[in-house]
Amino acid sequence: MTTEKSTSHTKLCPVCGTRLSESATRCLVCGSDLTSTTPSHSAKSVQGTRMPEITLSLPAVLGFLALFFIVGAALIYFSMFNKQNSPSAAVASRTPTITITPTVTITPTVTLTGTPLPSPTPLPPVEYTVKANDTCLLIAATFNVSVNSIILANDLPASCLLSPGQKLKIPVPTPTASPLPTNTESPADATQAACQTVKYTVAANDTLSSISANYNVTMDAIRSYNGLTGDTVYEGQTLTIPLCERKATAGPTPTPTNPPPYPAPNLLLPADGAAFTLADDVVTLQWASVGSLRPNEEYAVTIEDVTSGNGRKLVDYVTDTKYIVPSTFRPTDNTPHIMRWWVMPVRQEGNNANGQPNWQPAGDPSNQRVFSWIGVATGGSTGATATPNPAPTSNTTPAPSATPTP
Repeated sequence: MTTEKSTSHTKLCPVCGTRLSESATRCLVCGSDLTSTTPSHSAKSVQGTRMPEITLSLPAVLGFLALFFIVGAALIYFSMFNKQNSPSAAVASRTPTITITPTVTITPTVTLTGTPLPSPTPLPPVEYTVKANDTCLLIAATFNVSVNSIILANDLPASCLLSPGQKLKIPVPTPTASPLPTNTESPADATQAACQTVKYTVAANDTLSSISANYNVTMDAIRSYNGLTGDTVYEGQTLTIPLCERKATAGPTPTPTNPPPYPAPNLLLPADGAAFTLADDVVTLQWASVGSLRPNEEYAVTIEDVTSGNGRKLVDYVTDTKYIVPSTFRPTDNTPHIMRWWVMPVRQEGNNANGQPNWQPAGDPSNQRVFSWIGVATGGSTGATATPNPAPTSNTTPAPSATPTP
């Protein structure tokens, strides 16, 4: 290291003290004139103190830095070595470390929100004009309502007698909102779901007492399951018979218990609304079997001429699953007639006073279908004259005293 000394001569500004060259005549900072204050050459120039300057070469700087890092690393190493060998460090190494992990339990909260279902608005009744041969049962089946609702809406007698041209108010069923699903059933619903029930269609001359005795179920149970307010039942009315409410019988039953009812037959041919022309001399009705019939059971086939005004109707009994409509039942005029037909399994229960079989319903009636049939004039080449009461054919049996009605 060497200390450099300035060999140049300088002077100071007497006003601001700025160091200037010896030959300067004016201060560069404050602009003072220096000619008047210039000392004589013999005077000794005034020089200010100056900090010593140290000049280092690049290799020396790098050497100092390397030495600094080596010394620092050695100090750190020795300090950590002494700390590990201390007694407190040995005790700490033998002490197990306990780690506490916090456990967070989240309880989900489910909030069910929804819009309440709007209450159904009752619909106004439909006005209907009674036509010829109309019955309360036929009108109720057409509008899918009960006979009792028509009687109550029009203040009709219990027999529900109608006259052509009469105005009726047909109540329209009020749509009910489906209840929200529940996880568990109520005790009443569970009991009703576990009860075995059958459907029974009230036939002619049936009473609530006779139905109760036939199924050995109390009249109160039948009224409760069907919402009846009295003991009056109507022909064609469908009742739910709770078999789980059968009365206990002491000892052997004197008469055999009737087997369970058959399901409704499924109609196959002809298709609903089929049309038969003058060229069709034979109309064959077909349906699916409901099972193996017993010796005292048959199918009751009912055919009704809806277009005719004299109430032409044919009821016949067969054991086969098809029936050929007699040509004597064909219309006699040259206009299409609408024929309604259905099938129901029946069971013979003795004979009537005339010795004819007494048929009782043995299951549910099928759905009703219709077909059209064009007749021919009397004396035509293809048709035959129909009679109000057709004679039995080869696949018919004498008409019984009690005719099952769907």
